[in-house]
Parts: sequence; structure tokens; C-alpha cells
Amino acid sequence: MSKMKVYLDNAATTSLDPQVLEVVKESMSVDFGNPSSSHSEGRKARAKLEYARKSIAKLFMASSSEFIFTSGGTEANNLAIQSVLCEGSFEQVITTDLEHHAVLTTIEHFCALNRIRLIKLTLDEFGEISLLELEQYLSLGKRTFVSLMHGNNEIGNLLPLREVSVLCEVYGAVFHCDTVQTIGHKLLDLSETKVDFITCSAHKIHGPKGVGFLYTRGKNKLTPLFFGGGQERGVRPGTENLPLILGMEKALALAYGALQSNEDKIKSRRLELIQLLRAEITGLVFNGSATKFMSTVVSVQLDTTVDAGMLLFQLDLKGICVSGGSACSSGSLKGSHVLSAIQGGLNMPSLRFSLSRNTTSEELRYAVDCLKQVVQK
Repeated sequence: MSKMKVYLDNAATTSLDPQVLEVVKESMSVDFGNPSSSHSEGRKARAKLEYARKSIAKLFMASSSEFIFTSGGTEANNLAIQSVLCEGSFEQVITTDLEHHAVLTTIEHFCALNRIRLIKLTLDEFGEISLLELEQYLSLGKRTFVSLMHGNNEIGNLLPLREVSVLCEVYGAVFHCDTVQTIGHKLLDLSETKVDFITCSAHKIHGPKGVGFLYTRGKNKLTPLFFGGGQERGVRPGTENLPLILGMEKALALAYGALQSNEDKIKSRRLELIQLLRAEITGLVFNGSATKFMSTVVSVQLDTTVDAGMLLFQLDLKGICVSGGSACSSGSLKGSHVLSAIQGGLNMPSLRFSLSRNTTSEELRYAVDCLKQVVQK
């Protein structure tokens, strides 16, 4: 079996689409004007910036005035959470231990700082929440901020977004949803689904790193994380990175322009991967929900004496890029906080395979063959 290069860590980042690269390169060559300048080059840059904003807003059936460009998902999540929790009127925050560190750590810090009650919903062994428990806390009559991610980056669980948004609307809660893993994979009509904040990071959808957005429903106010100029309606100061923003707009257009065909392909590859794993690897356990899941993520526990770090190392030597839980914890001595939160999550070493529209059947067969060799040593 000849060595291949197989990339199965798309939840961490994706390859840059060649069409996106061309947009970024062209903009870097011709769009040197500052969008805040009043001369012709500045006006040209401003026109392209606002075109991108309107184009992105249209994909989500929202107003362009509700989109702020950021450096990515971490900044977008922080901007939303800090704006809310420093506002002063919130009495409780509802979240879970499944959230990304950019969300969970920020919430824990500002709840402690501002003496806000922090509630973490109970998770079952598959990492699913109870909508009944959520409603029980919402019905207490307290000013509430809810932060629940749409798609989990480690085990692939999908939140019942519509149901949660309805509950939050009924009880007057402010609802923040980290949608970094699902933007470009799931349709999200914000004219129907009442979410107060959603976030995007372009590099998760074959766009450039270092750019994203925060959507803020009109009634909500944002407080800058830092200060300077009046860019992005005074909320996100600093000269906008136009080439990356245009690259993000192109990546989103490509993703939503072929949404169903991409989803069908990834679903098919996911099923292939699961069938291969079940046929070739004995004693494995699948992490996460069996009914509410993203097509892009497959997380498994392996019945082997080889630890997760050595598994990753051995697979890397064979040309296979995967993750042991979340890439954001790579190099850390601590285990995954997500896997720790679900029953039995750390009994055996875990691997996360995350797929993209570029993943092939041949790559999956090679990866599983190599994994079989490693675990059977």
C-alpha cells in the first residue's frame, strides 16, 4: 500500500478553495484603498466591502446592517458574549460543557466577574440536552442569556436550533449560537429562526484564515472589545481586511451555491467511513448523537492500549491528518473537555475524523487501513 496524503481534520480548518484564492489575490493587487478614505480609491474599496456585506446578509435572509466583520469565530463569539454579560441586567446564563473554549471560558470569566448565575444544562451519554430542562430554567422569570452551539466541533452533535430559538423567544431570553461549524453546511433563515447572535469563521468553509463575522439581530447592542477608529459602525475598530472579506464572501457563495450536492456527497462519505470503521476496527464506540449530527464529523473511541497522542503520531507518519478530540487542545496535557462531559468519554482514546466536500472514498479506505495497522500493533 503506497503512502497517501489524507487530510481528515476539516473541523480544525479547511483547504483554501482555488476560486477563493484568486479573489483574494486579485483584491490584494488592486484594492489598496482604505475603505474609510473619501477619495476614489477609498470609495472603490468601500463599495466592494459593502457589496460583500450585502451578499452575505442575503444568504441568511437578514439585513446587511446586522453583520460585523471580525478576525474569525473567537473574536465574534467574544464580542457577542462580552457585550451581553457586561451590560448589567442579566441574572443567569444557560450553556453546556460542550461549548468551544472561546465561548465557555469567556462565559465563565464574565459570569464570575459580574456575579451572574451560571447554569450548565445536563448532558446525556450522547451529549444531548433536554429541552424540558432548558424550559424549566427559562421559566424562572429571570433575565437570561442562552449560549448553545449549533454543531459541536468534537463529537458532531447538532442542536435543535429552531426549538431552542422558539423557547428563547417565548421567555424573552437572548440567544447566542456559535455556528462556526455549520455555516456553509446548513441553511439558516434568520427571518424565521430568531437567533440574536450567530458567528462565522471563513477558514472552516474553504475560505481564508483570519476573517469571520458576527450577526447581531437589530435590537441588540454591541460594546467594542477595543477602541480606535469608527470602522464597522464603531463596534470593531481597525481598517477592514478587504481581500479576506471578499474571500469569505466568495467561499460562502460557493458553499451555499452547491449546498445540497455538497451535503449529499459528505453524507455519503460519512456513511462509508462508518461502515469501514465498523468492518475493520474491533471494539470501537462512536461518540455523540446517533440522530442529531453533522455530516462532517465522526468521533470514535478505540479499544487499544495505544494512547491518543501515539495514535495521532503514527497516523501522521502514514500521511493521515486527524485530531484527537479538538484541535484547539492539541499539545495540551489535559483531555478534551467535551469528551470528559459525556458519560464514558475518556474510557478509551478518541479520534475525530472531519470530512469536507473534497474527501474521497479512496482516502477513507486508506485511512482506515492505516488505523487498523496502528491499533493492532
